[in-house]
Amino acid sequence: RSDAKIAPEPTSSYGAYLAAGHAQQGRDYAAAAHFMTRALAGDPGNFDLMRRAFLFRVGAGDVTNALPLAGRIADLDRKSGFAQLTLIAQQIKAGHYDEALTRAEALPRDGAERLAGPLFAAWAEVGLQRPGAALLRLAEAANPNGVAELDALHRALIADYADRIDEAAAQYDKLTAAPAGLTWRTVELAGNFLERHERVAAARRLYQRLQGDQESSPLIAAALKRIAGGTPPPRLVASPTDGAAEALFDLASILNQHDTEDASILYARLALYLRPDFPIAQLLLAEIADDQEHREEALALYRSISADAPLAWSARLREAPVLDELDRTDEALALLRPMAVERPGDPEPMTEIGDILRGRNRFSEAVGAYDEALKRAGGASSKDWRLFYARAVSLERSQQWPRAETDLRHALQLQPEQPFILNYLGYSWIDQGVHLDEALKMVERAVALRPNDGFIVDSLGWAYFRLGDYAKATENLERAIELVPEDPTVNDHLGDAYWQSGRHAEARFQWRRALQFKPEPDDAAKIQVKLEHGLDKPQALAAPKGG
Repeated sequence: RSDAKIAPEPTSSYGAYLAAGHAQQGRDYAAAAHFMTRALAGDPGNFDLMRRAFLFRVGAGDVTNALPLAGRIADLDRKSGFAQLTLIAQQIKAGHYDEALTRAEALPRDGAERLAGPLFAAWAEVGLQRPGAALLRLAEAANPNGVAELDALHRALIADYADRIDEAAAQYDKLTAAPAGLTWRTVELAGNFLERHERVAAARRLYQRLQGDQESSPLIAAALKRIAGGTPPPRLVASPTDGAAEALFDLASILNQHDTEDASILYARLALYLRPDFPIAQLLLAEIADDQEHREEALALYRSISADAPLAWSARLREAPVLDELDRTDEALALLRPMAVERPGDPEPMTEIGDILRGRNRFSEAVGAYDEALKRAGGASSKDWRLFYARAVSLERSQQWPRAETDLRHALQLQPEQPFILNYLGYSWIDQGVHLDEALKMVERAVALRPNDGFIVDSLGWAYFRLGDYAKATENLERAIELVPEDPTVNDHLGDAYWQSGRHAEARFQWRRALQFKPEPDDAAKIQVKLEHGLDKPQALAAPKGG
């Protein structure tokens, strides 16, 4: 990865093996592949090194150079599911459908291969111009442990590809009728079918079901514009290779969970091997890289999405916070401001601008961005609570409390049980010594809703501190420390509670800990004074952190 620190080259195979393991822990698959390949060179017959080098190459997106290793692994172990799957992908891409089918039939029927085998077999049958046989292959995956929506989707895609129109229409209708099937990808595929077969009114109704959903808005806007122009779209799945890539993406989406994220990456990389220009798979990989804090890789993946793809708008929006995380804030804002002009009715670019400015403590500027975002959004939807809340935080931090309080109250009307709003408004009232009973109930309710949020628990502890109940303050602040042990503010608060409880040695210990975790310079100076002179009176209340 371009954002990884360059490690010194190991001088032995064992050193390379250790370096690969270290790179793997950081999910730096390119470095892991490089080092594991060096380790394998020192012991070329070692099956475990071979398997790891293969997986790392696929994880890094270097499927072409992973294929020889896949062949060796498959020869040594016929049950090596993912290596076999990679070879099937190669055969489908090359049009060798008979070979792909034979290998797919032999795949082990456990793990993700239980679903991948029938899907690949089905698309190999399509390549052999046997759509009826393809649909029978899908039945092998349609069992109680399977995924019903996946079966219905690929039945629709295969019938659509084979121009079995009525059958495809029935499957798409079945899929989009189920709440679980109404994702923007299935809506895109079903709507594409309806448009191509001159069922424009039905396509429009389907697209409109997702209107208002921010994730789907770029797709919906592009589709409705296309319908207005009277131009039917091309097929989204135009070959067996496209169908196999779709199957791999679907499996990557299912696996995109905390415990199986690495497998999700492998399946998405194979999808891109089959279909390099596949925006939805590129977006998935970019989001995973961003989540893993591999910012440069995420940035490259977002930028790899074709500018004329409906997802390009979403990719640009996601690119901006990545640039900000890389301390390239000016670039992020320079990207977003023309987007706001490009779509003057869309609140998202201005919302992102506000979020970036707020994150950089440019609160007055953030207020202006949120003003414009709310003007565009309308402010009446329950989803708009986030905008009111974000603007309230920016207003409060820029000493505009009356407007901030109005926004928090309005946000609470839109979402009465939202813990971040309850926490912020209740905490602020306690700070000001107003509405104390109501405020304490709000913060207590926020904790009940998010009992494992250390910052909200800290708010409750500090509220009790401000009310002079140091025993309850200490109890809650100790709980907050368990949840966020390395936060300087929480450590500082607990030190204050210990001091007011007469536990002066423990107070100084907590204040020293707070300094270790690099508080803001002004806060650090105040903590240093407390270390030297103790706490003669309660300190000024810091702004709440929850949310």
